Amino acid sequence: MSKKATEFQRKAMSRMYRGKEIFKPLNTGWIDENVACVREWVANIFFYRKGDTTIMIDAGYNYDRLAEKMHWLGIDPHSIRHILITHQDTDHVGAVEADSPGLFRNAKLYISEIENRYLTGEVRRRVIYHLYKLPQVTINNEKVLLHDGEVIDIDGIKIECFLVPGHTWGHMVYLVDGKYLFTGDTLWFGADGGYSFISALAEDNKLAVKSLALLEKKLKKRGLHPLFITGHTGWTDNMEFAFAHKNELCSPFKKRAHDPNAPYDAYDESDDTEEKAKSGFLKGVGR
Repeated sequence: MSKKATEFQRKAMSRMYRGKEIFKPLNTGWIDENVACVREWVANIFFYRKGDTTIMIDAGYNYDRLAEKMHWLGIDPHSIRHILITHQDTDHVGAVEADSPGLFRNAKLYISEIENRYLTGEVRRRVIYHLYKLPQVTINNEKVLLHDGEVIDIDGIKIECFLVPGHTWGHMVYLVDGKYLFTGDTLWFGADGGYSFISALAEDNKLAVKSLALLEKKLKKRGLHPLFITGHTGWTDNMEFAFAHKNELCSPFKKRAHDPNAPYDAYDESDDTEEKAKSGFLKGVGR
């Protein structure tokens, strides 16, 4: 179903969100010497490189230009053996669904045990305030099921797993080598700081807000100040900016969490070019 769902989002959501000042993804490029991203319309997928190993964080849409843009970054799709999945929505798992081209057929997926229940059909994903039930996702890759607080090691890369339910029941965020926090769809950066993610797409908005506050508490208790790297609105190294509006929901239709510098239609990615991808590091926000 990933190709059908991808095309639906590209067409329908482009019209729905156009002019809302809401989507502001990073273009394809490197954040620093370790972290790269590929832009797929409104979404970003990420890569963490350390030594001879590159792990992927989320698998994006079933997107025709993924291999092309990875090559801009010098990353061979067939070299990817490990993919961390924050959650199972189409814009985060499309490239590993059964009907995808199979670029990552040999990669092992890491996903929370709770989130995996969507994939087994035990629960169904609902959006638009639970009014719309999404098709079940089918993935045939080998999977490693993760739990809150678990720490894993992949070729000397330390990954801590934090369960942050709300957007989905089993949404996981990943702290990599104590420095990079890949937040998926838990945080949404507006011009004035971070909010809880888009309200219409959450399984439970109250839980999402509660989970975000708990995440901040855990990080501060341990004295951690990572780079916050989001799935749709860039990155920041400013914790105060990241959690500035943690008790508020992003609602594009009420003009909350908007950014007047966001593109009119972020599904138009004509400004995402190979030349720009190779022209220097991508800037953060909230500095």
